[in-house]
Amino acid sequence: MDFTPEELAFRDSVRKMAEKHVAPIAAEIDENDRFPAELIPIYGDMGLLQLWVPEAYGGPGANLTMVCMAREEISRHSEACGLLAGETTMFVLPLIHFGTEAQKQKWLPLVAEGRTLTAIALSEPGAGSDVSAIRTRAVRDGDHYVVNGQKQWCSFGSVADHILVFAKTSEAGGVDNISPFIVDVKNMPGVSFGKKERKMGLRGAVNVPVYLDNVRVPAENMLGEEGRGFRAAMRALDLNRPAIAAASVGLAQGALDVALAYARDRKQFKRPIAEFQGIQFMLADMAMQIEAARCLLYECTRAGDRAQWDRLPLLASMAKCFASDMAMKVTTDAVQILGGYGYVKDYPVERMMRDAKLNQIFEGTNQIQRVVIARELLRNAARAH
Repeated sequence: MDFTPEELAFRDSVRKMAEKHVAPIAAEIDENDRFPAELIPIYGDMGLLQLWVPEAYGGPGANLTMVCMAREEISRHSEACGLLAGETTMFVLPLIHFGTEAQKQKWLPLVAEGRTLTAIALSEPGAGSDVSAIRTRAVRDGDHYVVNGQKQWCSFGSVADHILVFAKTSEAGGVDNISPFIVDVKNMPGVSFGKKERKMGLRGAVNVPVYLDNVRVPAENMLGEEGRGFRAAMRALDLNRPAIAAASVGLAQGALDVALAYARDRKQFKRPIAEFQGIQFMLADMAMQIEAARCLLYECTRAGDRAQWDRLPLLASMAKCFASDMAMKVTTDAVQILGGYGYVKDYPVERMMRDAKLNQIFEGTNQIQRVVIARELLRNAARAH
């Protein structure tokens, strides 16, 4: 992994910030399931919320590698806080790739200020992996669309200023009738939220149902051509899945750090347990798995930074799937090394294990990632012949 001096300096600054501002509150926000609003100005001033916004619109103009560096470093202490780095990704990327210049001029400078939170509303109670099954509808009415429906699992939805809502704009089948709409949460009547989901892990990262009741959205708030929104979603997911891999790598590294320190200090049979070969083998396997995932992750980010769109879907799914499976294994092993202490909340590894599970599920389940990987392999093989 050959990083530029700029990238290394950025990583160091994020690491210091996380040690100062995130580590001290990580356990508390998990215990109370509290959204860490105090981090918003800190992240915003560092450009972490708005990483993807190009310099031309007042943003940091970060690349995928830097986004993943930020996620990795913060997630070593708290993945719930790590997800706030690049929090606007799934709003900004479709806007960059599929928005008009007028749309970019309207919203990107606002996000670049570092105080705006955004969300994406794609999944529904009956539509998760199968995006084509969404039932939310947007019906044209003059110079507006009227949007009705319900969304599920909306990350940071109830604290967001703008939500990118995906809705069907016709009765055509498949995904050729889906469009994304920018919904101004605070100024468009008809948007409401259900109770915050009571999750096993990633407590402090808000997930809510979103209800859309005759929400009138200006037609100019639709991104891209009508019915072409699925492409926007897939491109954004391809660029966001590596960030989930990065959070997984950071989470696993944090768990290894705790396990190493504990193994060196904990004594049984008159010597540190780190001197027992059984523990050493576990630590060695954990370190190997983390480093392998990290290498795959940053190979993927380089493909994204170089706009190698033909390689990105395969590498993004590989990185997300491998790293999240790895994090589940490593955090579980960290709990095992700490024994009974690993199972209590006085140590962070039980929280890390709970957090790791969701990474195998959201942004496309790991079963779906394997489907994508196999499809890309077969497609590439067919092209070669």
